[in-house]
Amino acid sequence: MNRKEIISCAAIGVVLTSAVLAGFAGWYGSEKRNAQLQSELAELRRQERISAVKKSVSQQMEEIANEQKVISDEQREEAMQQTKIANELRERSEEERHNAIVAQQIAIASERKALDAFDQAEQQRKIAEHQRIQAELSKRMTDTLSFISLGRSLGSMAITQHHIGNQELSDLLTYAAYHFTWKYGGDVYNPSIYQPLSLASQSTSKWDVHEGAITNTKMLTRDGKNILTVSSYGEIQRHQKEGDKLVSKTLFFDKKYDFRNVYPDMDKNIIYALSRTGHLVIRTMTSTKILEIKGITNPTKMSPLGKNTLIIGEDAIALFDPVTEMIRVRHVDFHIVSSGSSNKNPLLFDDKGNIYEVKSLDEIVAKKSPVTGQIISYVSNKQYKVFGMNDGNIYLINNNGVVKKFIGHRSRVTKLRFNGNNLYSSSLDGTVNMWDATKDRTEPVTLYSDNCWILHFSFDIGVNHLWVGNQKGHLAEALVSIPIMAEMVQKRLKRNFTQSEWNYYIGPNVPYESFTNDGKEVKP
Repeated sequence: MNRKEIISCAAIGVVLTSAVLAGFAGWYGSEKRNAQLQSELAELRRQERISAVKKSVSQQMEEIANEQKVISDEQREEAMQQTKIANELRERSEEERHNAIVAQQIAIASERKALDAFDQAEQQRKIAEHQRIQAELSKRMTDTLSFISLGRSLGSMAITQHHIGNQELSDLLTYAAYHFTWKYGGDVYNPSIYQPLSLASQSTSKWDVHEGAITNTKMLTRDGKNILTVSSYGEIQRHQKEGDKLVSKTLFFDKKYDFRNVYPDMDKNIIYALSRTGHLVIRTMTSTKILEIKGITNPTKMSPLGKNTLIIGEDAIALFDPVTEMIRVRHVDFHIVSSGSSNKNPLLFDDKGNIYEVKSLDEIVAKKSPVTGQIISYVSNKQYKVFGMNDGNIYLINNNGVVKKFIGHRSRVTKLRFNGNNLYSSSLDGTVNMWDATKDRTEPVTLYSDNCWILHFSFDIGVNHLWVGNQKGHLAEALVSIPIMAEMVQKRLKRNFTQSEWNYYIGPNVPYESFTNDGKEVKP
């Protein structure tokens, strides 16, 4: 085959190939278009089905909505009906509430009128009650004053009957005086009540126990049955009360000593007795020691100062150590006449009325005296300071500086003591008096009297019995408890008042009372 044929065949081949390719391309494009149309047709059918479904659903929803609308219309109609009913009820309720408010206002007004009427009635009742109470109070006060006056009158008559020897009637009058005074709140320590009780109870005993004057007494037991005394004749004695008897024992005796103060240390069974001669006698259960205090003139008092004891003379003070028995003396430039104690520190009083507080042997502080005159005795408590003077007057000063003057002793006050609000004092005039610090009344009650100097006194723990030592060496015990004395007098009563005696002494308008334990009335 030549080249021309080859080229011709090649060209024919190319043409045929191109025709084939063109035909294939046309067929492929036709097929692709058909497939696309088929797909679009299928999609349109699907959309048509969906539209049909949606149309059906929409129709169903519309039907449901119509049904809901019918129901809603029915409910709205029912709600409107309920609202109408509710409005009618509300209007009716409002009307009833208004009526209730009006009724309440009417009730409140009525209640207010009733309360006003009640208040007026209550006010009238209170006025009447107050007038009744005032009338009863006035009557009670009148009765009280009347019966207190009756008690004092009966007491005076009891003393008269006692002195003329009619003890039976005196006892009746004494107890009646106490009974009416106590029952109506009177002062049973008034002298007109106390004195007949003291006489009727026969509660004072006296024993001659010392050769010299009893200068100091100390209780050894709380029951008041054991007491220690010292005398100006050098005697130290211990006394024990056994029934009506007093058993005395001399612990030391030497007439060259002049004892003025005694202090028993009960824990160690040691007795310290201070002699005006300048000696300190130390008495134990087995021995006696005598210490001389040099450089001090006429020591008369001992006072605690810390753990030691301050010994007080006229021109000097001395510090005594009970452990080492050492004594250190300090002279002072003033004349000491008496001493006391305040805030646990000794106080010194000079002959010019000045006061000095001893804080230590080396520290003595001068203090201004609140009273004028020579101070002989002193006592204090949390409320009062009391000064006993050389002229027998007593000055009581409270924490506010208010001064009250007690006038009752005729000579120097030798000792003062407090028990509660009661102040007790003794004097060289031979009396032991009791004063009430809280009352304006400044008259004393004389608990005990003697015909010689009283230098010292003591009480038992209950302040029921008073022990007194006098200048003649007599030791006396006096019952000073009003309740105990009254009980003793009542037990001694042998009979009651006759009706005629009652009418005469007490009065026919006073209901009759029995004073004896058996309660039997004695017929005239």
